[in-house]
Amino acid sequence: MKILVAGANGFVGRALCAELIKQGLTILAAVREKAALENCIPFVIGDINHATNWSAALSGVDVVIHLAARVHIMNDTSADPLAEFRKVNVDGTLNFARQAANAGVKRFIFVSSVKVNGEHTEAGKPFNENSITDPQDAYGISKLEAEQGLLKIAQETGMEVVIIRPPLVYGAGVKANFASMMRAVRRGIPLPLGAIHNKRSFVYVGNLVSVIMCCIDHPAAANQVFMVSDGNDLSTTQLLRSSAAALGVRVRLLPLPQKLLEMGAALLGKRDVAQRLCGSLQVDITKARTMLGWTPPFSVADGLKATALGLFNLDK
Repeated sequence: MKILVAGANGFVGRALCAELIKQGLTILAAVREKAALENCIPFVIGDINHATNWSAALSGVDVVIHLAARVHIMNDTSADPLAEFRKVNVDGTLNFARQAANAGVKRFIFVSSVKVNGEHTEAGKPFNENSITDPQDAYGISKLEAEQGLLKIAQETGMEVVIIRPPLVYGAGVKANFASMMRAVRRGIPLPLGAIHNKRSFVYVGNLVSVIMCCIDHPAAANQVFMVSDGNDLSTTQLLRSSAAALGVRVRLLPLPQKLLEMGAALLGKRDVAQRLCGSLQVDITKARTMLGWTPPFSVADGLKATALGLFNLDK
């Protein structure tokens, strides 16, 4: 089986390619710029948009795994953020899928985002595949439009489409807020987050790779949408304590009441930060468990330990 991975040199892409190679599969790695990727056949395709030519990369390919995207950007300064996201995430994706179908690709796996569903959930009411979609930002809107377009292409061409919606992905190589959080914990910085009782879903990159691998050839995955997570939701307080355990340090958490924290953030114009720290965002992975027979192979403790090792080169 020949598999084309778009976004092969990204955080998830590198982990996925390593596992595909381990399984003895032939990997074609589509990247924006030349990159060093072991045991992969590289294809530099440049920018992804409505005009990208995928013909050389798609020759003889059985399955496409599309990870490349214009990712969520904090404080986006684009004059029209939605238009910029659509160029890559919608127009680029659908152009890619149409060419894949014309080239005889059997299955197109698209890694989307939980942001398609929204930014928060009510207590005890996690998102599932039947939940109403309600994206709150340009990134989420673009991912939803891409999903809708892909399912239409599947109907028109017969190429199978699989859509996977992960929440925040972490692991060795993670950057941005998750890496900053672990650095703060390791340095022993006192954090006013000792009394947060929310619930949030996360997914370790190894678990995301596992479900992608399952979707490559599972008959039941065809033309389906799947939520994915570690299957063990945590409060912000629990995440910090678990991160400290993975790092082998003591965490310094101040039990500031959640309401007070939210009020202070609102006064500082940081309501969105408070939402991420205090709000809930859960997903239900029952469909993947039952339809695919998939179970997350790595625990949260496993994932956080691997993240710590990757960030700080800690002794194993």
